[in-house]
Amino acid sequence: MTTSPSSALVTAFAPNGTLRASINLGNPILANKDDATGEPVGVSIDLAREFARRLGVGIELVVFEKAAASVDAVKNEKADIGFFAVDPARSEGLRFTAPYVLIEGSYLVPESSALTDNAQVDAKGHRISVGSGSAYDLFLTREIKQAEIVRLQGAGPALAALRAGAVEVAAGIRQLLEGEAARAPDVRVLPGRFMVIQQAMGTPASRGSEAQALLSSFVEEMKASGFVADALKRHRIEGAIVAP
Repeated sequence: MTTSPSSALVTAFAPNGTLRASINLGNPILANKDDATGEPVGVSIDLAREFARRLGVGIELVVFEKAAASVDAVKNEKADIGFFAVDPARSEGLRFTAPYVLIEGSYLVPESSALTDNAQVDAKGHRISVGSGSAYDLFLTREIKQAEIVRLQGAGPALAALRAGAVEVAAGIRQLLEGEAARAPDVRVLPGRFMVIQQAMGTPASRGSEAQALLSSFVEEMKASGFVADALKRHRIEGAIVAP
């Protein structure tokens, strides 16, 4: 995206003259609320603002607490771009870029649990709590054969279910789970990861292949220039790396 986009492409992304960016606060690696102002801040917000600047338009942040709602906003054209984990279940109605950040998905268990390895989780009698519609939910729905998946309204309830003894395992972003384990000593994160989440940008499929190509070019430039790495460092994010 080294040259200015055509007016047709600007209109494709921002038909009303303002770029509406769908922001998911359910993924703290990419977006949070500023403690002082309450405004959304993070890597995805930085990317959204930079893309709007490149287009020469204003920006509106459309904020959600859950990934599924954020995805639906873009699919239903209530937002023009979004920041999602790439998953086949989300492909209909969306066009994705290549990933810009890779994030580990891990399991949290009680300290007293006999589980020591990710491979032991998928067994009869085990219940796994997960945020409904999240990347982990979509992945586990395909991969888990014997354990029961308990879908709850976001990461907070999924972690609370583990502490309450309603499930044996909670699935989520490794950084978030490590924070939960540090907060109270009676839970621990299993070693390693059960999946790698590819975080990409997306736009409604109706915007066309040229719009997807422009967004993809932007993402590649943001990775190559160090913009994404700088944003991760600026927001003090651990547990994520810039995608190749």
